[in-house]
Amino acid sequence: MKTILILVDGMRPDSLTNIENAQKIIKNSTYTMNATTVFPSVTLPCHISLFHSVTPERHGTTTNTYMPQVRPINGLCEVLKQADKKCALFYNWEEIRDVSRPNSLAHACFYAGRRIGYLEAGEKLTDELITYAKEFEPDFTFLYFGYTDWAGHKFGWMSDEYMSSMQNSWDNIEKIMTELGDEYTYIITADHGGHDRTHGSEMPEDMLIPVIINGENFEKGKVLENVNIMDIAPTVAKLLGAVPDEEWEGRSLV
Repeated sequence: MKTILILVDGMRPDSLTNIENAQKIIKNSTYTMNATTVFPSVTLPCHISLFHSVTPERHGTTTNTYMPQVRPINGLCEVLKQADKKCALFYNWEEIRDVSRPNSLAHACFYAGRRIGYLEAGEKLTDELITYAKEFEPDFTFLYFGYTDWAGHKFGWMSDEYMSSMQNSWDNIEKIMTELGDEYTYIITADHGGHDRTHGSEMPEDMLIPVIINGENFEKGKVLENVNIMDIAPTVAKLLGAVPDEEWEGRSLV
């Protein structure tokens, strides 16, 4: 089953309570609102852990500056490339480019949120993804939304501005799911949460993330337990019939 992984940067689970289209999707999905990320709960370390299924202590990236691995571990895109699967990335924060190694992607699309605005960049990425998926049918697509994290740092997590950015992200998610339909499995998650105007700590507000899986093979309303961000790569690999890297620490959720 072709899979689209959508990550909303800084999405706290409790921010979804009053977002109507998010609740509709959650009710029709297998999900948890109590998954955990890795420490430090910082964007790039969390993404590298998501894609490589190991802790920051092992992959070596502990800030938003990428550090090449001393003992390289194949990430999700490399594993899928070995299985002859097509991968595509869509993102509006440039550092996301480091989640994959050269020659592992079929396509990448970047709009600079810092330059044109994260709201505008996210909407452009949404349209680009829909167009690309309809024409080329990639096996795995990753979409990163940075608007929410930007709003959290500027105005504060759970502020009106943050909640507006969250609604915008879910409007884009709903558009993608409506346009592409049930041909895909959708995994919707976050890298970390946030508190006040920051994140990175071991506070629950920073460490808890949602993981929502919507697709024909997933039971509606089923609640997952003991989920970590490192479980996402093994889950995608299993869905696409690829063999996880032997170094991965996470477990498949299917």
